[in-house]
Amino acid sequence: MALGSRAAGKHRGSSRLSRKTAGYAGIAALATTGVVGSLAAPAFAADNGISNSAQDNALGAVVVAEDLAGDLQDQADSQQRAAEHAAAKAQAEADAKQRAAEAKRAAEAQAKAEREAAERAAREEERKRLNTFVAPVDGSYVSTQYHAGGGMWSSGSHTGIDFHAASGTTVHAVGAGTVVEAGWGGAYGNNVVIKHNDGTYTQYGHMNSLNVSVGDQVTPGQQIGLSGSTGNSSGPHLHFEARTGSQYGSDIDPLAYLRSHGVSV
Repeated sequence: MALGSRAAGKHRGSSRLSRKTAGYAGIAALATTGVVGSLAAPAFAADNGISNSAQDNALGAVVVAEDLAGDLQDQADSQQRAAEHAAAKAQAEADAKQRAAEAKRAAEAQAKAEREAAERAAREEERKRLNTFVAPVDGSYVSTQYHAGGGMWSSGSHTGIDFHAASGTTVHAVGAGTVVEAGWGGAYGNNVVIKHNDGTYTQYGHMNSLNVSVGDQVTPGQQIGLSGSTGNSSGPHLHFEARTGSQYGSDIDPLAYLRSHGVSV
């Protein structure tokens, strides 16, 4: 760039001073070349004061025009800057709204995923709980084994096992299922029969009282009654049977049954 020169910026014209100077120079040039002089010669000849006044008026008109043009340019530049600022602000607000919407969607998706994971975990926990088996009496032991012989049993042998239990001890359903018998069972006294989800049956005999009725859904460990010595019994205990069917004679080894379902007895 040449020394003393100045590049004009974008949307920016020459300064007012430069424009005024150029206007003055133009008038001076016209006067020097005789254009103004020839046009004004009669006036100079007639009255030199009138001629000077005309020049001043012409020069003043140029200055006013230059000032007006400068004001209009400044106003246009200001409006342009205001429009650019407004557009930038609007874009920034739109970007902020978009980021907020994306963050909200991400948070909702995460919350949904966490909720679904919790629901799956709860269902799995419930499935495990319903498939869990427990002992029919807490902290007890087998006092009479399966297939023990003796005249007390009509079949000639014991069709279940006896758990030691004082009268009034809580009796639990060993697994989830449906009560298919609840009431007096002849030699079994007050008894309950439950059909489990795997199609097997368990029986609980000689109880003093019952807490369930036919059709009830039971869960593992749920109290179904209190032990006693009703029916054909030599004393308080719980008679427990495992069966493949609901009827007498379909009995299977109760200890092996419980152990196959994870119960330590």
